[in-house]
Amino acid sequence: MTLPSYADVEAAAARLAGHAHRTPVLRSQQADQALGAQLFFKCENYQRMGAFKFRGGFNALSRFTPEQRRRGAIAFSSGNHAQAVALSARELGMPAVIVMPADAPSAKLAATRGYGAEVITYDRYTEDRDALTRRLAEERGMTLIPPFDHADVLCGQGTAAKELFEEVGPLDVLLVCLGGGGLLSGSALAARALSPGCRVYGVEPEAGNDGQQSLRAGHIVRIAPPRTIADGAQTQHLGELTFGIIQREVSDILTVSDAQLVTAMRFYAERMKMVVEPTGALSLAGAHQGGLDLRGARVGLIVSGGNVDLAQYARLVGGADAA
Repeated sequence: MTLPSYADVEAAAARLAGHAHRTPVLRSQQADQALGAQLFFKCENYQRMGAFKFRGGFNALSRFTPEQRRRGAIAFSSGNHAQAVALSARELGMPAVIVMPADAPSAKLAATRGYGAEVITYDRYTEDRDALTRRLAEERGMTLIPPFDHADVLCGQGTAAKELFEEVGPLDVLLVCLGGGGLLSGSALAARALSPGCRVYGVEPEAGNDGQQSLRAGHIVRIAPPRTIADGAQTQHLGELTFGIIQREVSDILTVSDAQLVTAMRFYAERMKMVVEPTGALSLAGAHQGGLDLRGARVGLIVSGGNVDLAQYARLVGGADAA
């Protein structure tokens, strides 16, 4: 298995130029004081369709042949990859079909349909989304773009970290939200090239710590669908490509509770005036609760997205418990 390299991240950045937003890097004096560190927030909640996933989706679809474009793209996703593929397909003038869990946030379902994609729902706890999607791809002749275990996808995601390092220079630590590993593996490629001394950590929900188990076991560990408010991290296992890079480049994988995610979401809302979805709050929660000594360090955090059902968001940041 040949793993992608930083040169592939650079090529993705060239394809994304003029299509993806170069998202802002924000600071917070209060966050710095609380951790005794300098924190740099790469805000992918301000990316097109509200999450980093646009980077990987557009990069992958932009490489389609004319015949692939005619037949279109198909993907499975809990929401952000769905929207990324749907929007990218619209931008590139091709059809898209998205297989989504029936319990995905209503805002993500509505947005995916709003971008023009056909949405097919399934039960994430009883149905096999991979088998369903592959059957549909074969029946319709569409090209399957998985949410993370795809070289073009993960290299597109890595452009977020590339921009962060280009803007702020070398970092001591980079904290990255972790689901299937596309963002983490792509970010690790960028870190190795642009800030070789940077320690890279993934952060995932403790209810879905398949990545942590995999890194420590030395092989991919599969788990049952985790129950967590971080719907973008309800993956059951890492990918072959993403695990290969994570195993080689990532220092460790941290976990946080749903309650800690809510605390991080409230911080973003109250102190930084940002709407951040639970999955997007993983990196900040990991900085506070992951057990790392960050005193005196320059720390990058990827804020992966801001797509959240507003009713759920109001309940969580407004004081209701995480259940």
